[in-house]
Amino acid sequence: MKQPTPQPSKPASQAAAPVDPPARPAQAKRRHFAILGSFAAFVLIPVLVVAIYLWAVAVDQYASTVGFSVRKEEVSSAVELLGGVTELSGSSSSDTDILYEFIQSQKLVSTLDAKLDLKSLWSKPEFDPVFSFNPDGTIEDLMSYWSRMVKIYYDSSSRLIEVRILAFTADDATLIAEGIFQESSDMINALSAIAREDAVRYSREELDKSVERLKAAREAVTLFRNENQIVDPTVDLQTQAGLLGNLQAQLAEALIDVDLLASTTRQNDPRLAQANRRVEVIQGRIEEERRKRGISDVGGSGIEAYSTLVGEYERLTVDREFAEQTYVSSLAAYDSALAESARQSRYLAAHVQPTHAERAQYPQRITVLSLFSLFIFLIWAITLLVAYSLRDRR
Repeated sequence: MKQPTPQPSKPASQAAAPVDPPARPAQAKRRHFAILGSFAAFVLIPVLVVAIYLWAVAVDQYASTVGFSVRKEEVSSAVELLGGVTELSGSSSSDTDILYEFIQSQKLVSTLDAKLDLKSLWSKPEFDPVFSFNPDGTIEDLMSYWSRMVKIYYDSSSRLIEVRILAFTADDATLIAEGIFQESSDMINALSAIAREDAVRYSREELDKSVERLKAAREAVTLFRNENQIVDPTVDLQTQAGLLGNLQAQLAEALIDVDLLASTTRQNDPRLAQANRRVEVIQGRIEEERRKRGISDVGGSGIEAYSTLVGEYERLTVDREFAEQTYVSSLAAYDSALAESARQSRYLAAHVQPTHAERAQYPQRITVLSLFSLFIFLIWAITLLVAYSLRDRR
């Protein structure tokens, strides 16, 4: 029987590697207890304290809601004006924006505090330092607390404003809501009155100017008539033209008579002398009438003076007519401004009257506790991660 061939022995360096012993069970170390302790100290205990405060100390808060918008009543056309049909237009963006800022202003807070004593209404809970107001606070403190208790929701597309007011009793919340609505309505009415007064004042100033211009124009015409002793040069010129035409006709007849007598009688004929005398009288009368009216033919200066006189009167007449037309236009504009100011009226329209709560909805304890727990946990976790990161860098 063949014997098995012995295998060569392996060197010691190629011997099998030793097997690691099994891992020992995980044991809690001191740092683990430190983490649990910090979680309990910085998360669990604060959350528990907040929960106890919310459910044992915090006083219920009641909400009242009021919604309104600025409206404007106007007549949009002359046909509707005759028919007495009015239209409600949408609110002006500037009016609504002004109202939005007014509700957050110190003026409104001070006014309501003087009327309703907001400090007393919001400091009723004696053992609630977190949610109640300190009655010894300043107006700046009251403004900060106002932003917590009064929330404004503004829809820029529809120009609607909704205000939610919190108080520790339902009656107080409704009272504050009514006060906000009343003060806002008074502010809008004041703006409307100012706008109407501005429009009427401008029209009144223009009317006063036109009246003064008309007075000056009429006084100038009166002064011209007194200085020249002529009521209307154009009418006087027509009368003078008729008179001079008649005298010219008589003069022509008298000259014809002279020519006839000169051709049929002797030079010393008394009839010829009388005819010549008549011609002289008519010529003297014509010259006298011309001189009386300032239109003597001597050098042509009289005609020029009378033309200047008529031109000056026509200029004054045009000024007076223009002043009269301006006065009529200004008076119509003033009457229109008065009618417009009476017809247009901005006012505050409440689409949600101040509500009266039947049960308390605030503070929202579960929501507040959940948010507080989330944030305190995140802060603790981030702090723990930063601490381990700094430890590993050493």
